[in-house]
Amino acid sequence: MRVRALSRLLLLLAAIVAVRLPAQVPAVTISGRVVDGESRTGLPFLTLQLRAVKDSAFVSGRLSTESGAFTFTGIKPGTYVLTTRAIGYQPIRQRVLVGELSAFLDLGLVTMRRETQTLNGVVVKADADGVAAALDRRTFTVADNVSQAGGSVLQAMSTVPGVTVAQDGTLQVRGSDRVAVLIDGKQTALTGFGSQTGLANLPASAVERIEIITNPSARFDANASAGIINLVLKKQEQRGFNGTVGFTGGAGALWVKRENLPTIRPQFRGTPKLNPSIAVNYRTGATNGFLQADWLHAPTLNKNEFSTRTYDDGTVILQQVKRNRRTDYGTLKAGVDHEVGNRNTLNVSGLFNREKIIDNGDNPYFQGSLQNRYRLWQFLEDEVKYTAFGTAVLTHNFPQPGHTLAFTTNYSFHREDEQYFFTNTRPSTVGTDAFKLLSDEHVVDLNADYIRPLRQGRVEAGFKGRYRSIPVNMQFFPGLDSPLDTGAGGWAKYRETIPAVYGNYVFENQRLELEGGMRLEGIRLNYDVNPDHNTYKSDGYSYLQLFPNMRAAWKFGDAQKLSLFVNRRVDRPNEVDIRIFPKYDEPELIKVGNPSLQPQFATSAELGYKAGWTSGSVYAAAFHRIITGTITRITTQVPGSVLLYNVFQNGGRSASTGTELTWQQTLTPRLSLAANGSLFQRTADAFSGVNQYPTPTPYAMPRQSLTSGTLKVNSLVRLPHGWQTQISAIYLAPDLLPQGRIGSRFSLDLGAKVSVQRGKGEIVINATDVLNTNQATRTTRGTDFQLVSTDYLETQVIRVGYTWKF
Repeated sequence: MRVRALSRLLLLLAAIVAVRLPAQVPAVTISGRVVDGESRTGLPFLTLQLRAVKDSAFVSGRLSTESGAFTFTGIKPGTYVLTTRAIGYQPIRQRVLVGELSAFLDLGLVTMRRETQTLNGVVVKADADGVAAALDRRTFTVADNVSQAGGSVLQAMSTVPGVTVAQDGTLQVRGSDRVAVLIDGKQTALTGFGSQTGLANLPASAVERIEIITNPSARFDANASAGIINLVLKKQEQRGFNGTVGFTGGAGALWVKRENLPTIRPQFRGTPKLNPSIAVNYRTGATNGFLQADWLHAPTLNKNEFSTRTYDDGTVILQQVKRNRRTDYGTLKAGVDHEVGNRNTLNVSGLFNREKIIDNGDNPYFQGSLQNRYRLWQFLEDEVKYTAFGTAVLTHNFPQPGHTLAFTTNYSFHREDEQYFFTNTRPSTVGTDAFKLLSDEHVVDLNADYIRPLRQGRVEAGFKGRYRSIPVNMQFFPGLDSPLDTGAGGWAKYRETIPAVYGNYVFENQRLELEGGMRLEGIRLNYDVNPDHNTYKSDGYSYLQLFPNMRAAWKFGDAQKLSLFVNRRVDRPNEVDIRIFPKYDEPELIKVGNPSLQPQFATSAELGYKAGWTSGSVYAAAFHRIITGTITRITTQVPGSVLLYNVFQNGGRSASTGTELTWQQTLTPRLSLAANGSLFQRTADAFSGVNQYPTPTPYAMPRQSLTSGTLKVNSLVRLPHGWQTQISAIYLAPDLLPQGRIGSRFSLDLGAKVSVQRGKGEIVINATDVLNTNQATRTTRGTDFQLVSTDYLETQVIRVGYTWKF
């Protein structure tokens, strides 16, 4: 019934799509050179004018240089006429089409002859607000998300159209978590290489805008089949000394969603949230320096999961996993941009992050009833993570605007220093156990990227090389009656080498847009396992494959566009997916990696349509994705034990087919609405295999299929005295999980802000999950058991913040 209701809402939104509108786009740079038609020598100091075709209105004027070169900046997409005159030459009237696919337009040589010459028109790109003109991405400004201001990037993403935040804290795009998260267009250890880490603690105050790229071109790494999320950090570039300072404070876990099971320590209540931030910039002459610092202090009820395990032999186990977490997360970014001569720019920046986590956990286990506790597992996790990232970019700017060659080198270091101390209380014994994990990740990148604007489009080409090394050491210290598998410790080393080259071509005329690219990418991965490990041996994989992308679009006038996308991508297992060491924060549901895991490959197609009108716009898409060798987690029960082991495996073929609709409308000067809905069917073919850890255990998975979707509605109300209020409602329909499903979820967020001190200051007040309803029930079915769980973790937070610009 809920899926039907969601379908009706999507159809209702689709019915409002009729009118048109020009999209709002940024400015474009047009360049060229006026020359004599016979000698090809430049004609200096000529007056050139750009006028609109529709009414001959003057748009811009320039003088040609001594060599005849000229440049127009700040030109909006549209159709213009370029005019110039010179004694002894026929006047020039050249039609110029400024399109939407290239930020720079090269008119080439504008020749002046004594006889009439008709010259061809040209084209360019500019991205629209929200959905880009090319329909390959959507852009959202973090400051506009009033209801999530002052929280983490993960919380800010919860209201972004097309993005879902799963209960485990991962981001999903159209139902898939195979998403790469970049910072300023680069992969870093801070957010993970091909995985997602750190988003729950990275302050949203550090981010200027969020880009959702569902159809990446060949310029991007082929990893991440569901797309790319690019976090663009704040960076000021005004002349002189300027910047912003801010502070946000709040509290979460305002009341208990569900009382604890007997005999454990209390849940966190009234958890404080503190987030001071500062960003400063100094620009003088050819040099721009910037510094940004954020600190997030955020104790939270990180997990509060109640579960019932039912086995086929009649055994029933009731349990709770409660985790009180204290987190301190500090980030510092600094850099310098310097113009080296007239044609070169050097950008050097560094980022440092420290994350400190203290977890206090209680896991009680009862058999049959709450009067029969057979284990209390309590733990203290003491973890610190360090991340350091440095990048240097040398860009050579050719005389033609937009014609560039950039060389980039990146180095990323990430240390994970983790210790667990356990108290294992059984009916007749009390044991103390511990383990220590140390992991150091080193990543070196070397990139070269070339861009050449053309008369009707552009050409892009480049190279990327990466070396990544992650040595890991795990040591177990068992106590009395210990569940720790000491034979699964020791060392392992992950080594990855990736070379890649790419080429991309963009073409546009008044009606047609074409983009085609190809990326040749190889990888060699070696995972070395210490020979004393009791289950796993050294393994790895390699491939050399082509990853094409294609886009074709037809423009129905200035306000409507229909685009077709096709691409092929890959999802490579991350190091934690193949890590051989079991984790014991839950001693009876143990997670472990699989060094035999292979990449999964995905082929996607999407048909997108965008239209706009004076007060709003709509974007609709239909998509289909096929995945082979689907990476999934499989839970099995070792015979003769109630312990469950959760292991990554490659399944069979899976697919996702659906539609998405994004609509925004300014109803009155004081009221704006925006809605995003998706409806998709996910299927997974039947497959079988063997979980090798801790002992070979066969499993068989039947075919699964489920129709799911999401619906997000945002309203913005402008009140008197400069106040703005935002209401965000999010509904997530039931969805497939490995071996089961997750139930529906709903949350309601509120926010308000007002500008003060003549625009220098801003006050923000917000509350997330006001109704405290954001929790869902998960069901997992194995060969001989069923696991049903609901996580009542902290989701409701109230914040007040202030920002001052200087």
